[in-house]
Amino acid sequence: MNIYLDNASTTKPCEPAVSAAFYCMVENYGNPSSLHKMGIEAEKVLNDTRRAIASAIACAPESVYFTSGATESNNAAILGAAEIYGRRKRKIVTTSIEHPSVAEPIKRLEELGYEVVRISPNRSGEIEYEDIISAVDDNTCLVSCMLVNNENGYILPIKRAFMAIKRNFPECITHCDAVQGFLKIPIRANEIYADLISISAHKIHGIKGVGALIMKKGIRIAPILRGGGQEKGVRSGTESVPLIAGFGAAVSALSPTLQQAIKNAEEINEYLRSRLSDIEGISINSKQDSCSPFIMNISVERIRSEIMLHHLESKGIFVSSGSACSKGAKSSVLKEFGLSDRLIDSAIRISISRETTWGDIDALISGIRDGQEKLLK
Repeated sequence: MNIYLDNASTTKPCEPAVSAAFYCMVENYGNPSSLHKMGIEAEKVLNDTRRAIASAIACAPESVYFTSGATESNNAAILGAAEIYGRRKRKIVTTSIEHPSVAEPIKRLEELGYEVVRISPNRSGEIEYEDIISAVDDNTCLVSCMLVNNENGYILPIKRAFMAIKRNFPECITHCDAVQGFLKIPIRANEIYADLISISAHKIHGIKGVGALIMKKGIRIAPILRGGGQEKGVRSGTESVPLIAGFGAAVSALSPTLQQAIKNAEEINEYLRSRLSDIEGISINSKQDSCSPFIMNISVERIRSEIMLHHLESKGIFVSSGSACSKGAKSSVLKEFGLSDRLIDSAIRISISRETTWGDIDALISGIRDGQEKLLK
């Protein structure tokens, strides 16, 4: 039996999501832009999912725009906002620990002449909200910061930073990549002061290939995909009704039990920390008081990440050596958090889900101990 502890990369689709997607593939397969009955029924699926997401994140349903996933949502938010609001103001503020789907479009804007300020963690490995605020001025068109870091689970002080920015510079657009936070920590759109929020289905037991960009009323972005004008012209292209149905089903199934899920994750996280503390040569790279309980980054010293990863894989235990998008490359993000090359070389990411059990953690600990015994000889 496999033990899957790589949920920050992707999650197992839940049964309601699979059932909803399958139904729309074989029964409710109309084009939601069609005017006949089957088109109207397909459109209803989109609207039902908008309402489910809106209820979960406390926004208006008409603020939810469907995309192909977090990468598209982030690119649409950053490039689209820059095209509209960056015509006169040419400065962008972000952090040095962003996911590539944020870092790369911002890098492209920098190549096109935008000034980019990247805020790095302090010596304690934390982003100070005052640093984000102080980097913003009258020439800033966009601030883009993630909510939860995907490599070590660090929760950024988005609310305090964005609240001050919107108070002092109301025309500055704020964007939050909330992919690792949605349905894992409480999020209310109006309380984090974000004009644009990116989320993804496959991180919350939905199906790969669909995400959403939540755009506050009154905000405009230039579309990066042009065509038939679907999603009110923000994202052209026929919507994938099965994937969106699965997204809505996952949100509806998980949202009511968020607080219990957080409590369970905190207990699992605490148990994992306790078990790891009994093992010599383990460094925990995720602080308990400032990180999501769903993600823990550790280093098994003197054993390279890939070697330990494959040792655990041989026992049916699946973890990650970092961001799935890095494909094994050494993490520049962990470097930004102040980790030494020695710890980065031996870092693995353990990310749990609502299905993770204490027995899964026991098996992981046993696998790590066995790996140390065999691989350090």
